[in-house]
Amino acid sequence: MQRVTISQVAERAGVSTATVSRVLSGRGPVSPGVQRKVRRAAEELGYQVNSIARALRNSRTDTVGMVVPSISNPFFTSLVENVEHALGQEGRELFLCDARSDPEIEARRLASLVARNVDGIIVSPSHGTLSGPAVQETADRLPLVQLDRFVGGTSTDWVGVNDVAAMRLIMDHLHEGGARSAAFVGSLLTNSSTEQRFAGFQRRAEELNIGVDPEHVLLGDYSVDWGETAAARLIEAGELPDAIVCADDLIALGVTRVCRRYGVDVPTRVQVTGYDNIEFARLGEPALTTIDQPRAQIAAEAVRLLDLASRTGTAERGPSAHIALVPTLVVRDSTVSGGA
Repeated sequence: MQRVTISQVAERAGVSTATVSRVLSGRGPVSPGVQRKVRRAAEELGYQVNSIARALRNSRTDTVGMVVPSISNPFFTSLVENVEHALGQEGRELFLCDARSDPEIEARRLASLVARNVDGIIVSPSHGTLSGPAVQETADRLPLVQLDRFVGGTSTDWVGVNDVAAMRLIMDHLHEGGARSAAFVGSLLTNSSTEQRFAGFQRRAEELNIGVDPEHVLLGDYSVDWGETAAARLIEAGELPDAIVCADDLIALGVTRVCRRYGVDVPTRVQVTGYDNIEFARLGEPALTTIDQPRAQIAAEAVRLLDLASRTGTAERGPSAHIALVPTLVVRDSTVSGGA
């Protein structure tokens, strides 16, 4: 079956090929009536835009690559959804890659996206240092924005939330609810998210005189399984702290599950907090108090920064942007209201 040409669409609509091109590309002034005629003709003939030819003409593919540490983590799934929506509003497509929390796989995914001539890349680095060389090499070749997590020492834009401020919200809330001792359960300190959250936890605990036993700092990974393992260790060791602060909601869900198994009441005996406000957080037993990240705004800012980088050269732009958005504390049943 022969491919329908732009000339055939123009003939059917009774306009020039230049007018058809303006209508279908969305560039250039065309009256609403002519637009309707052209689109109706294209639809009737089954015309499809040749994306390869258009990319060659415009020196762009209208595609953006995205690399995340783990697509199985509901937070990153939601973040991807928001980025795809922001791009879709501009008529662009997303190519998604999963780094499987492995810097070597991440480097290969980044190289693959560059080879596919994407217009830019949004990446949440899997490792705070080992991801650095591949991220910087990619940024030297095309526009790149780091999202949520970041690698220090790289000259790229970044957008996420202020993790230290988020931990201040959590610790203040726990203190108001009567907590005078706390544990921290997170991943290994190999990414900026955990590093910043742990630093914020430590700093505010000291300021509020909340005791933190070194044995109550447990670092593993972002998973329900690790939350269960960490909670079992804390419970079986004897004296529980007043609160368990978790670096993400998956860990916190594992913690509350084991507390139920051992008959430890949450929040009466121990308060538990999460981070990210994934959909499952409100469905937990009890529902999790957690930090909500403005994912739609994060995604929109990342796309805006990528557009800005695409339109201007590095020399003209000046210093890289570092945008830390304000998080929100969502209080639910896993903590005690202030004044307890």
